[in-house]
Amino acid sequence: MVTVAYSELSAAYEFSAAGGGEESSAYLALDTGTFHYVSSYIDTEEELPDDLETSDRYLLVPGKSELGLGKRLALRFVEEQAPALLSQTQEIFRHKGAYARYKGLLESRGALERWYESEAEATKSALLQWCSEHEVEVTGA
Repeated sequence: MVTVAYSELSAAYEFSAAGGGEESSAYLALDTGTFHYVSSYIDTEEELPDDLETSDRYLLVPGKSELGLGKRLALRFVEEQAPALLSQTQEIFRHKGAYARYKGLLESRGALERWYESEAEATKSALLQWCSEHEVEVTGA
C-alpha cells in the first residue's frame, strides 16, 4: 500500500481540476507515492515515465465529474441550504459559464462562504474515499 500526504493529493486534484481534466492531469505512482503532472498549458519540466498513461502502476487522479463534485454537488447544496433557489440554480446549469453565475447567485444571498466550506468538505471526503478504494493510505488528512 502506497502512502501520500493529503496536501499533495489535494494539490494534484486541484491541478487536474484547473484544466477540466482534459488539458491537465495528475497521476499517482503506486510504487513511489509521487505525483506526475501533465499539462498542455504549461511545461512542467518533469521527466515523465514513458508508460504513464498505459501502465497500471499509475492512477489518474480523478476530476470533479468522476468524484461527483460538479453540478450534482452544487444542486445538492442548494437543495439543502437554499431550496428556494433550486429552480433558478437548475436554470443556471443549463448554460455555459454556469459556475460563475452560480457563485454570483450564492454571493448575492450571502451563501457563498457556506458553499466554499461545503465544497471543500465534499472534496476531501470524496478524495479520501477514492484513496480507500484504490488502497492508498493518506496522512495529514
